[in-house]
Amino acid sequence: MGKNPFIIEVNHVSKRFEDGKFALNDVNLQVKKGEFVTILGPSGCGKTTLLRCIAGFQVASSGDILLKGEDVTKTPPYKRPVNTVFQKYALFPHLNVFNNVAFGLKLKKVAPDVIKKKVRRALKMANMTGYEERKVDTLSGGQQQRVAIARAIVNEPEVLLLDEPLSALDLKMRHDMQIELKELHEKLGITFIYVTHDQEEALTLSDRVVVMNEGEIKQIGTPTDIYNEPQNCFVADFIGESNILSGRMIRDRKVQFLGLEFDCIDEGFGEDVPVDVVIRPEDIYLWKVQSDKVQSDKGPDAASQADLDEEDRVPKGKFTKWYGTVQSCIFKGVHYEMRVLTPDGYEFLIQDYHEFLPGTEVGMLVKPEDIQIVKKEHYIYNYFDGEVTKNGKVRFIDAEWEVMPQQIEGFEPGEKVQVRVPFRSIDLQDYEEEGTLSGEVHFILYKGNHYHLTIRTDEGHDIYVNTNDVWDDGDRVGIVIPAKEILVESQKSKVESHE
Repeated sequence: MGKNPFIIEVNHVSKRFEDGKFALNDVNLQVKKGEFVTILGPSGCGKTTLLRCIAGFQVASSGDILLKGEDVTKTPPYKRPVNTVFQKYALFPHLNVFNNVAFGLKLKKVAPDVIKKKVRRALKMANMTGYEERKVDTLSGGQQQRVAIARAIVNEPEVLLLDEPLSALDLKMRHDMQIELKELHEKLGITFIYVTHDQEEALTLSDRVVVMNEGEIKQIGTPTDIYNEPQNCFVADFIGESNILSGRMIRDRKVQFLGLEFDCIDEGFGEDVPVDVVIRPEDIYLWKVQSDKVQSDKGPDAASQADLDEEDRVPKGKFTKWYGTVQSCIFKGVHYEMRVLTPDGYEFLIQDYHEFLPGTEVGMLVKPEDIQIVKKEHYIYNYFDGEVTKNGKVRFIDAEWEVMPQQIEGFEPGEKVQVRVPFRSIDLQDYEEEGTLSGEVHFILYKGNHYHLTIRTDEGHDIYVNTNDVWDDGDRVGIVIPAKEILVESQKSKVESHE
């Protein structure tokens, strides 16, 4: 039997709080010895809860956690071979730097000469040599962070857990500390588990990134995989900038979107299957339409030298092209960021080293290998379990709704039914009291020509809405569903239709 390669194993771990809500929902994660793994996600996604369960500060409601093959699910923190660096450094203000770092060793009654040697070594690794006698409240934020790290590594843990340790630092100090942390990891050779909501930080530091949302792991992979091969729209939208469009997989290596057919390299999605298409802004090639028209209408000899130079930037080959007009152009220091609108209303975010001024007519193309296909998570309908009421209405998602009489013909009062509501048919109101239900905008995904929203009701139900209206994450809304848009059918006759 081979040696277990994993120093940390999280197996089917869930964490439920007293209100019944899940902070973690069936999480599985394996970490190899010496890896730098970053847990990344928005606020409230469960990343800190997962870290605290590994550390022992919280106990999982179900599942188990193994360290070096031993079950430590209910083992107290001080008996685990891990140390944690917190967002708030928790240094002792009445102690100097040396005694802050030495505190844990003194509790273990380590010999004074050994303590002195280990503390000096830890401070050297943290670039804090010469600060031994300084009071911690006289140090800068970056220096205090280094002391907190030295205090953690002086105990020679096999795993170092870091909970957003750089969030309190300014941008330049944060970048400097990222480099130092990476170098420290290489020097120590121990396992780092790092929690952050900063995408750049995760991509810069990590061997692997664990992307979380709402208590679940959405994808695990190398920084390159996470960025270039997102497995779902949440990851594509959360990591960097993306153009996300609804499409249809015609067959292997052929996808349709924008009403056009494109070559791609993805396989295994099936034929005539709805999918989402992800294109990064830097992967769209852009050129002035004048050059493209001159080349095609009058031949290359008729084009000016400027037009030919422009055309030279475009990859040669049989690529599907589409066209639009530049709406805005902002210089971002390294590149220009432009928004381009197509004649049929699709908006693209494009990053290019060349400037294209607003009003410029442009052509666009993308190489097959830069078109990422992901499985569509939501289709065109919301589906709800419902019940026909005695007063000729239908009750679903904790409210009674007016429906067209013909929709409930043949159903008896009290009969269980399947309710189908198109995403486009739900009206959101600015004032909660104007809706049959109220809720909060929970997630926003721009799909090129509309917004796809997740509305979470006060009772905890998710409703999906397609709209052209602009809402902000966290907005409170009233929810209205017109009677004519509510489709009622037998629970046995669920029909899948696609966006």
